[in-house]
Amino acid sequence: MSSSTQRPNMVITVLCGTLTSLVVIGFARLAYGVILPSMRSDLGFSYQQAGLLSTVAALSYVCFVLAGGLAAARWGARASILFGMLLVAVGFTGLTVASHFWLIALLMALLGIGAAFAFAPMIALLAAWFPDHRGLVIGCMSSGVGISVLVTGLLVPQLFALFGEQGWRVSWGVFAAIAFAVSAIIALFVKNPPQSAASERGPVPADEKWLIYRNPRVLIVAATYGIIGLGYIVQTVFMVSFMVESGFSEALAGRYVAMMGLLSIFAGPLWGWVSDFWGRGNALAIALFLVIVAVGLPLIGQTKTYFFCHYLLVGLSLNGVFSMIQTSATDQVAPRYIPIAFSFATLFFAVGQFLGPAIAGWLIETTEGFTAAFSFTVVVLSVGFGLALLIRRFPKTLAVGEPSEAAVPDR
Repeated sequence: MSSSTQRPNMVITVLCGTLTSLVVIGFARLAYGVILPSMRSDLGFSYQQAGLLSTVAALSYVCFVLAGGLAAARWGARASILFGMLLVAVGFTGLTVASHFWLIALLMALLGIGAAFAFAPMIALLAAWFPDHRGLVIGCMSSGVGISVLVTGLLVPQLFALFGEQGWRVSWGVFAAIAFAVSAIIALFVKNPPQSAASERGPVPADEKWLIYRNPRVLIVAATYGIIGLGYIVQTVFMVSFMVESGFSEALAGRYVAMMGLLSIFAGPLWGWVSDFWGRGNALAIALFLVIVAVGLPLIGQTKTYFFCHYLLVGLSLNGVFSMIQTSATDQVAPRYIPIAFSFATLFFAVGQFLGPAIAGWLIETTEGFTAAFSFTVVVLSVGFGLALLIRRFPKTLAVGEPSEAAVPDR
């Protein structure tokens, strides 16, 4: 694996991170919900089959997220990112022509695997290159998700209007072209950070990996990330339905979601920048508290004002929560271990995303309403807030340093 000792241009490298997030999270994970209605109708799939395709992508991500981190630690983040991006591009390309259910399921699995190999290693690469500005650069990368929501919402309906029943295939084709273009940009401009003396000795031994997996600070960050994943997915999946069931139109709910997406583009970099100066735990606790307030507002009253304030607060704070918990995962370990620690924490996040819809859906069906589901979400996020207060008190030394290092100051 090749590495460079000369720090690359920060703007270009962060732009590569933002584009990576846009493709592997925005297009590969979130755009499916927008494309699904037309795709399902054209292929004659049942809702159960459509849901299974989404599950395949999510399960593939969960199963390979640790492998992505280990690959980045062994062969370099750049190689892992490029491999993941190309897998996603191939998956998009296949979806433009595939019609058989099991072939499409395989291609959806490629999207999940590709995201696992690209997203966490890119976070690790940014954190290693720009340790003094970790919050800002990871926050900028997270804004790619908000940008993708806007791009998908504007572009895909236009493609449906232009190409009719084949619009969903053209959409995947456009995503494929963008993914290949981003892969080329990454190949040209992204460099591996310098290797430490320990890194030059080869792969990370199993006993060193277990030092990371068992470290209390790493576990606290990972558990917090898992809780955030659970609460976030419940809000994403069910809040629009809650609003519609409360008597408001889908069009109004859509406008509120668009407002949330637009605000989230700027929220991640802003909160990340604040955390670089004010402290990760401080900023995380405040942003997470705002998310808890936002989720609780519709429980107080199902009025237009409460729902508007909900989406306003979520747009201002949720992407900041993501940026800071992701950055916190990179803060706890030496640069050599960042891909492993972050992938480990992301595994908790992915599991939270799995559990959230199942638990909330069961509560909604059992109680025939949304109050219990979102009350549960508030309680779970409150536990996360308590863990954020613990993160706020973490010492300014690495939890897991290089084998030859004593406690190294955390940047």
